[in-house]
Amino acid sequence: MGETAMNRKGRLWGIMLAVAVMMTVTISAEAQIGWQKSVGQSLVDALKIREPLTFCNEKVPLYEPDVKERLERELLVSLQNSDDVILWLKRANRYFPYIEKVLRDNRLPDDLKYIVIAESALKPLAASHKGAVGFWQFIESTGNKYRMTINDDIDERRNFFVSTDAAIAYLKDLRLIFDSWTLAAAAYNMGEDGLKTEMLMQRVNTYYQLHLNQETQRYIFRILAAKIILSDPQKYGFYLSREDLYHQLQFDQVEISSDYPVPIHVIAQAANTYFKMIKDLNPHLKKYHLPAGRHVILIPRGAADRFSERYETRLKQWLEEKEKSVYTIKRGDNIYTIAKSLNVSVKAIMIWNDISSVNQKLSPGEKLFIFNQNN
Repeated sequence: MGETAMNRKGRLWGIMLAVAVMMTVTISAEAQIGWQKSVGQSLVDALKIREPLTFCNEKVPLYEPDVKERLERELLVSLQNSDDVILWLKRANRYFPYIEKVLRDNRLPDDLKYIVIAESALKPLAASHKGAVGFWQFIESTGNKYRMTINDDIDERRNFFVSTDAAIAYLKDLRLIFDSWTLAAAAYNMGEDGLKTEMLMQRVNTYYQLHLNQETQRYIFRILAAKIILSDPQKYGFYLSREDLYHQLQFDQVEISSDYPVPIHVIAQAANTYFKMIKDLNPHLKKYHLPAGRHVILIPRGAADRFSERYETRLKQWLEEKEKSVYTIKRGDNIYTIAKSLNVSVKAIMIWNDISSVNQKLSPGEKLFIFNQNN
């Protein structure tokens, strides 16, 4: 039988649709290849570094092939993690002004600020598997050496201002030892004794010629990559407006002295804010209370006005609540049975009474503080 007009029309539409699909696939593939070429070319262009490149006014020997290769690697790694770079740029607006001021006041090179990017990416709660903590990644022994308070209640390695002052002092001391900012930065990463040993065993006194552990081999180049990108972010495709950046730290300081621990929520209420805000402004406070003693605490800007008056009032109320919230331990009690009978969590009882272990022995007649939900 002959083909009807309707069938011929349907077949024609089918052919046209197939051609359209083929063209779309072809165009999409070509567009994808073009995009890949564009990205690849952008990365190649990113590796064209303006010379001379320096760190703290010390020249980086890019004419040495391995030095250029090591730097290019860290640049590519950083650019591949573009989300991290965006956060560097945002956080730098918050934290760099204070670091830059400390460096100016001490007449030290501005490039030292990029060390904090390599160390923690400006994250206050950063911690390494080796026990380094905070913005500048101090280990406990070095933190103690530079008079930072580190105990169960407070860790000033997480205090931006205290740790920055300590880091600058440490870097100054390392510069005196090694007579080079590049070596000082390397020693900051691996320790002065470790670096001294490698320099002695290898009979080499230049960082770029030393064979070091993998982390320190890359360390200076990670700092340089941060410097290169943050110094000219638009060159690398990061277009952030002023509104995109995180605001600089704004706060008031208040002094609190007490002969006993004070709950942070009491301080927050006196500052007309909430628990989280006090913890965010004071990341060195590790627990739910401020330990006994004298402390300088940051509170939201403007909250210092009449803070002392509000604090005394709220503290008095809390002490009255505390007196009414005493539980006397009975024979056969343990932390689990007490929690169940009073309908509170075991963790809450431990926090209220600074109990470190659920297995801690409780003796009949001892007192525990058990607050109700309204306290």
